[in-house]
Amino acid sequence: MDLEEAFGNAKRQMPQMPSWFKGNALVAALVAIFVLVTGFTSVYTVPQDSVAVVQRFGQYINTTQPGLNFKLPWGIDKATLVESERQKKMEFGFATPGATNEFQKSSRQEQIEARSMITGDRNAATVDWVVQYRISDPVAYVFQVRNPDATLRDASESVMRAVVGDRTVEEVLTVGRQSIEAEAVENLRALSERYDLGLRIDQIQLKDVKPPRPVEPSFNEVNQAQQTKETVINEARGQYNRAVPRTRGEADKTIAQAEGEAIRRINEAEGDAAAFNAVFSEYSKAPDVTRQRLYLETMSKVLPSFQKRILMDAAGGGILPFLNLDQSANPVTGAR
Repeated sequence: MDLEEAFGNAKRQMPQMPSWFKGNALVAALVAIFVLVTGFTSVYTVPQDSVAVVQRFGQYINTTQPGLNFKLPWGIDKATLVESERQKKMEFGFATPGATNEFQKSSRQEQIEARSMITGDRNAATVDWVVQYRISDPVAYVFQVRNPDATLRDASESVMRAVVGDRTVEEVLTVGRQSIEAEAVENLRALSERYDLGLRIDQIQLKDVKPPRPVEPSFNEVNQAQQTKETVINEARGQYNRAVPRTRGEADKTIAQAEGEAIRRINEAEGDAAAFNAVFSEYSKAPDVTRQRLYLETMSKVLPSFQKRILMDAAGGGILPFLNLDQSANPVTGAR
């Protein structure tokens, strides 16, 4: 007996299942499937950084918080997860690998087009920037605009081009970065509120601002020359600030000394004049006596300075001997 005949005999010997049992088993299987599908479509979990916007037949019902939640099964209720607590970002002009947000980056061609801009003085510049935002109103985010993230991306590029277009290339490349960021944030927030995107703009950062590649070496040379100029100016100002106060101090010192010398001389002159006037007043009262007194006072000051003294008598014809009364002088020579 071959294998096929043995299998046929065993099949004929097995007891046959009643027809009523087959029908009940099918119903039980259908009931089990219904229960499983009902339970699976009635329960949903909301992550910690999200909320769920619940719709019933397309109409908004409520917003559920993170955790395990329930809804009507079989597609009656639909829960749309919205990452309301997560900060998102969009990159323009470049792309970071591994981004989880599909609207964070764009294709290579779109990056080149987004970063190429014209300034207010009709010069070219390449601008890379980042927009950081959050979902502030989940209901408006789901219902008001068909694709709010894509709309925000287009609005961000439009705002940045308008802000850069109002400034010169020097402002864009050097000192105007902070003002560009502040004005772009303000304009993008106003535009987001106008469109009711349900998004909150947190920050806009300029990552890389530079001239186009063909003129970048020339711009770097100009920038280096400007930095050298500023360095020389700062050094000159430092020397000026050191030299001028020192010179002013010396000038004030010289002026003070001159003023003091002038006062001293004036006082001396006034004193001499007062002494002269006093002597003259006494001289006017008794000219002979005053003249004789002045003569004697002068001689008393002059004669002690002489080592040898010879007195001549105008009426006599010879030398008048003079007795040296100074005991400390030499008795022979008369010297001290």
